[in-house]
Amino acid sequence: MIEAKNLTKRYGDRVAVDDLSFTVEPGRVTGFLGPNGAGKSTTMRLILGLDRPHRGDATIDGKHYRDLPRPLQTVGALLEARAIHTGRSAYNHLLCLAQTQGVGKKRIDEVIRLVGLDEVAKKRAGGFSLGMGQRLGIAVALLGDPDVLILDEPVNGLDPEGIVWIRTLMKRLAADGRTVFVSSHLMNEMAVTADHLIVIGKGKLIADCSTEEFIERSTEEIVAVRSPDAERLAAAIGEDGGKAELGDDGLLSVREMEAARIGELAAAGGLVLHELTPKRGSLEEAFMELTRDSVEYGGGGTAPEAPQVEPGTPMPEMPAAEPQEDPR
Repeated sequence: MIEAKNLTKRYGDRVAVDDLSFTVEPGRVTGFLGPNGAGKSTTMRLILGLDRPHRGDATIDGKHYRDLPRPLQTVGALLEARAIHTGRSAYNHLLCLAQTQGVGKKRIDEVIRLVGLDEVAKKRAGGFSLGMGQRLGIAVALLGDPDVLILDEPVNGLDPEGIVWIRTLMKRLAADGRTVFVSSHLMNEMAVTADHLIVIGKGKLIADCSTEEFIERSTEEIVAVRSPDAERLAAAIGEDGGKAELGDDGLLSVREMEAARIGELAAAGGLVLHELTPKRGSLEEAFMELTRDSVEYGGGGTAPEAPQVEPGTPMPEMPAAEPQEDPR
């Protein structure tokens, strides 16, 4: 479990994290969302002891990171996958870490196979592509078989197969009772991965709730209705307290009325229905709505269903990376 209590961090006059408190529970994937500059990376660094807060505290399983006797066996972290010795092979990079943490060589072979680096394990990491470097960073996070995982943008640089793999792996680890805390700017990926969300803006907590609740509280359900009697149906809906808007394509968009009631009105009036589809807003729409006032920098479908995993299911192995030539 991860606990943050009243975390505050300033850089000069700028407050990066502002009196932030939350708890990341085991047994579920917790997504960490916020606009650019919201303080997500700073918060993760504070949890891992890479920065000192000006006020507040952060603990992992009740201890500060610096007090963990063998940190990699308690918490695995991916903050910057490219923070590696470029002259070492992937295997030797993992070996150096393993030797300082009491991790055996057998585990190195396991994580190399798990992340799909078998064919390039003896290649220099400095010649890796972005996706291969990301795989190596994930291998480092998994090296100590930790109960807590902190992952910052873990799908960055991965191909579609790799994205599905890391999504399934995170859900598998959570199903095993581990604590999984993951940040991402890909809303569609969080929608199918995260069970719970912690959302911040300008360093402050905006939301701490289930993904489903977050979407429901921030978006409005619309019922899409298609009928050859659209105008008559729209009038009946209006008389019954709903709001129906007829589009140029003949589709009725109905608010403030459930699909079942629309069907009853159509049946009572002898009106034909060709479509009656309730539609809930997306995580992206909910996120944009709730963080609208927290964006510091300008800029700016239905997500695929997440694979279901049960406790005890073997961990998936990532599809193997394409071998690359040694740059030497």
